[in-house]
Amino acid sequence: MKKWYFLFIFLINSALIFAQKQSDQVVVVDSIKVKWGKIKIVNGVSMLSSNDIIENLTSSAKYSILLKAIENADLIETFKSKGPITFFAPDNEAFKKLGNNKLDSLMLPANKYNLSYLLTYHALPGRVTIKDISRKINSNKGETTYTTIAGSKLTARIDSNRNIVLIDENGGKSIINHFDIPQSNGILHTINTVLEPKVKDI
Repeated sequence: MKKWYFLFIFLINSALIFAQKQSDQVVVVDSIKVKWGKIKIVNGVSMLSSNDIIENLTSSAKYSILLKAIENADLIETFKSKGPITFFAPDNEAFKKLGNNKLDSLMLPANKYNLSYLLTYHALPGRVTIKDISRKINSNKGETTYTTIAGSKLTARIDSNRNIVLIDENGGKSIINHFDIPQSNGILHTINTVLEPKVKDI
């Protein structure tokens, strides 16, 4: 009889321990923030469609200068906002084409307005896919113009290699090299040269 009693107690305790472990596992799982969405590989880095523009740019070291510029211009919240925003993102190599002196100057607190103007020149309101851009180019005799969030004009054409080329107000050209990267708050296209609007008088 005693053997049965001790066996019964042992089984009850084991069940309680198992239940506790199961409960702990549930708590741990509940504490993990899981994100779902489509993954697109950009420069060897996975970008997730359930992340916002800032979260996805942060995942790649190739956009560290752009992120620093966005931070210096106090535009983090703009690019984390609901949007939707279409953003043409220059990588580090694109920024280096500006030259160290110009880049260092733009990053100074005194040039915060100019930096903000430059960055918002790379953004359009809404979700604009590569197909949307191509369709507008083809229906407008080989060229189309967009008004950016900065309020300045940006032109798009298709070159002889079938690349979509963005042309800024100074005639500078930038090729879209990765496109249609979905974001939770818009869409991202990457470009190989920084676009520069004409300077506005304050």
